[in-house]
Amino acid sequence: MTPTLAIHHANTGFHSRWVAYCEQQGIAYKRVDCHASDIIEQLRDCDGLLWHHSQMNPKDLLVAKGILSALEHSGFKVFPDWRTGWHFDDKLEQKYLFEAVGAPLVPTWIFLNKREALDWIKTTDFPKVVKLRGGAGSSNVHLVRTRCEARRWVNRAFGRGIPTYDAWGSLKERWRMAWLKQAGYTEIAKGIARFVKPPPFARTLGREKGYVYFQEFISGNAFDTRIVTVDGKAFSWRRYTRPNDFRASGSGNLSYEVTALDFACAKVALRVSEELGSTCAAYDFLVLEDGEPVISEVSYGFVAEVADPCPGYWTSDLQWHSGPFNPQGWMVEALIKAIQKKKTHPT
Repeated sequence: MTPTLAIHHANTGFHSRWVAYCEQQGIAYKRVDCHASDIIEQLRDCDGLLWHHSQMNPKDLLVAKGILSALEHSGFKVFPDWRTGWHFDDKLEQKYLFEAVGAPLVPTWIFLNKREALDWIKTTDFPKVVKLRGGAGSSNVHLVRTRCEARRWVNRAFGRGIPTYDAWGSLKERWRMAWLKQAGYTEIAKGIARFVKPPPFARTLGREKGYVYFQEFISGNAFDTRIVTVDGKAFSWRRYTRPNDFRASGSGNLSYEVTALDFACAKVALRVSEELGSTCAAYDFLVLEDGEPVISEVSYGFVAEVADPCPGYWTSDLQWHSGPFNPQGWMVEALIKAIQKKKTHPT
């Protein structure tokens, strides 16, 4: 019997593409409100749930991981499942996860003690990259060039804390996008208003404090490589850095040319995803001086439209398949397979 899928009712993220795929393939589905108090009751006649929850949505921040975990405790199948999404938008958790499974990670240091952080600063070299645990599109990512700058970050992190929304950095990015004619000047006005009233997600999260997170600065990278794996398949694109900046995520300067480097990164990504048990993972890769690809961070989601121009994908046997594909459809099929496996092997 074909399962009935529940899809969170939202026009953002993957939701509309999941609906379109289900309608095209004749898959039974219903729209549900995952923010409602009776969401568990809404799911009584369903076999699985698809929910592209976001770090930018304050309601998602409050309840998404908890609801999904509660459902999995009962044996209900969800996307993203726990192995795919528990570490979403948390670079601290990702650091320990990658080290635990032996994944190639950009050298990273986390300090939960101010004195230990200050002592480390005396002995290490600079520049280093400092990050907050959450954020997308290169937000909350900064280059620290000197020990003095690093000490200031540590004092802020173990003092009043650091806002999760960088109003000044956001305004500069809005200016850049407007100059490139990729955004209207109303975005600049919004950016100015954010100095007075931060976005809702930032008011929900408050300030980050009690830790400091450093990564090695890997020079010579004019781009990073985004590799997305979905249910044993992988595809890629490159994101070039902004002018006079080391950050690539969110730059909007993309390339879809497939090279040997993309293959090398995809090979690592497919292996790591299998090790992690991730249904979907979007990795950011950089390259060390010796040519070794290393992971900077990971997310379970990505901007759907950005992947559309990809010329093809690799399967788990590392064979290349040219032509268009539907990663959101793969997610639906992966959830259906999980539901059917549960029905066949209930224990």
